[in-house]
Amino acid sequence: MAWTIRGRTGEWELVCGLEIHAQVISKAKLFSGAATSFGAEPNTQVSPIDAGMPGMLPVLNGFCVEQAVKTGLALDAEINKVSIFERKNYFYPDLPQGYQISQYQHPIVGRGRVLLDLPDGTTKAIGITRLHLEQDAGKSLHGAREGVTLVDLNRCGVALMEIVTEPDIRAPEEAVLFLKKLRSLLRYVGTCDGNMEEGSLRCDANVSVRRLGETRLGTRCEIKNVNSMRFVAKAIEYEARRQVELLENGGIVEQETRLFDAAKGETRPMRSKEEAHDYRYFPDPDLLPLELDDALVARLRAELPELPDAKKARFVREYGLSAYDAGVLVAERAAADYFEAVARGRDPKQAANWVINELFGALAKRGLDIEACPLPPEALGELLDLLAEGRISGKIAKEVFHEAFESGARPRAIVEARGLEQVTDVGAIEPIVDKLLADNPAQVANARKNPKVVGWFVGQVMKATGGRANPELVNDLLRKKLGLG
Repeated sequence: MAWTIRGRTGEWELVCGLEIHAQVISKAKLFSGAATSFGAEPNTQVSPIDAGMPGMLPVLNGFCVEQAVKTGLALDAEINKVSIFERKNYFYPDLPQGYQISQYQHPIVGRGRVLLDLPDGTTKAIGITRLHLEQDAGKSLHGAREGVTLVDLNRCGVALMEIVTEPDIRAPEEAVLFLKKLRSLLRYVGTCDGNMEEGSLRCDANVSVRRLGETRLGTRCEIKNVNSMRFVAKAIEYEARRQVELLENGGIVEQETRLFDAAKGETRPMRSKEEAHDYRYFPDPDLLPLELDDALVARLRAELPELPDAKKARFVREYGLSAYDAGVLVAERAAADYFEAVARGRDPKQAANWVINELFGALAKRGLDIEACPLPPEALGELLDLLAEGRISGKIAKEVFHEAFESGARPRAIVEARGLEQVTDVGAIEPIVDKLLADNPAQVANARKNPKVVGWFVGQVMKATGGRANPELVNDLLRKKLGLG
């Protein structure tokens, strides 16, 4: 995906890497048994360990370890058999221990990759540098009470996977594509719900620029905690253009941490960027090195579901779908499962069209995810069966779909209750056709000169029958009466 910035002195290239904090789906925290549910009353899910009480010893949650390994496998990454938890030391009010238990030199997951489907039909691999486990900090609440900052420690100690990419991203849109693909993978394997609005998926972007054709990396700035896909693209583009303007005016880019102001659409300085040595990392004396055996990794690999890329290839191969349609359907595991349930024993291309166009459109209009879809796949399949049987027309099918989606009634029941079955009796349609031809002699003459005018007559018959007449039958009858063969 070619994306450059044209400055006064030439063209510049964006170089970007992402750091994503993905909250692990687990019932307990990484080193304590406290609950992790979202939305609980402040400071009601805090153990003595989370609160940094003296003498409290962390106990590693083995399920969180398995979740990290599953994610690493989904990222086609190296699983390190030995990893080490270290203390990352810094002071902040929502970090009562005065340090964060994290991994630095020896992470649980090493190098991997994520394959992006670009708009032009090509693919691009974004390298994964590492994935490490760490505990989350609490949350500072500014402005909740005048003159003070409140601290909620419910999130403190929740397991996070920090996923770091190589600086392979060259366009703001690529960053968004990567986040969407990563979120899809996390949801497929069930290790993170990917909900950016609730903070369970948070993104930092490391942005630098260099003149087009250069290979040396420029000084990077980190944009912290961008909380939506749309803002990620805007923040990266703004920061890249800011750096180009600064460099072309003779300035220098200072390594620093910045925040994105969504209201103003700009980044602003937060603090100078800390180096790793500033955190005084050292192995946590309360935790032994984490050792994984081959049997555990093999079991977790065997438990992985069919992942999006493999599923997409199968949909193209088995169902004859276009790469684009297959990509849309496999973006969410629940959507892919829904499609397959509808397509079973039916025309898969027709099933794909109805799921992508009608179903996804209705869900978007209601602001619903596929998991909350009020229309089960069996009901949509029933609607397609009615179409295939010739009992309803395409127009009526859409009307029935929307009624079934809103009411929950089954399509066959709706068709029978409202008398919507398609009219295929020539004896019922012919008098309508005869009257229409008799009442419109000018249009009859036009139709005999220009057969396309027959479409107007078909439309009038459909209108007169409330859309219930069989369009093919109407068309054949009109052409015969007009002498068009």
